[in-house]
Amino acid sequence: MGAEANAVAQGITFTDDAERAYLNMAARAGNLIITSGHTSTQKGKLGDDVSVDQGYAAAKEVAENILKSVHQEVGSLDGLRVVKLLGCVNSTLDFIEQHLVINGASDLLHKIFEGDDGHHARSAIGFAQLPTGVAVEIEAIFEIK
Repeated sequence: MGAEANAVAQGITFTDDAERAYLNMAARAGNLIITSGHTSTQKGKLGDDVSVDQGYAAAKEVAENILKSVHQEVGSLDGLRVVKLLGCVNSTLDFIEQHLVINGASDLLHKIFEGDDGHHARSAIGFAQLPTGVAVEIEAIFEIK
């Protein structure tokens, strides 16, 4: 199966009828698709009131929304490769498992973009605060092959 079919098999639905906002959630630059930061609906801080499992689920939700924005921009997930993720985790000073949280996004992308197309560079960084108190924010870069 291709990435598009894999995404649908994971329960992701695409509606490409959203109007453009003030800022693009995904923008094409040459053969790259660069996303804005997408945030979780989960609020709170890892190491305090949000567990690693909740953070993992939040990162997965963010990855699903990133895929919807990318689909909105290019019309299909087929023919894309994941290049890089920047995962931002709202964390207490002593929380050190940001990588386990952002695995929620990486694991989903590996299921959807099989083989080399799913392998990507990644950063998972702890922040003292994120906009509106969300638990996770992720940016992504995709390549159009």
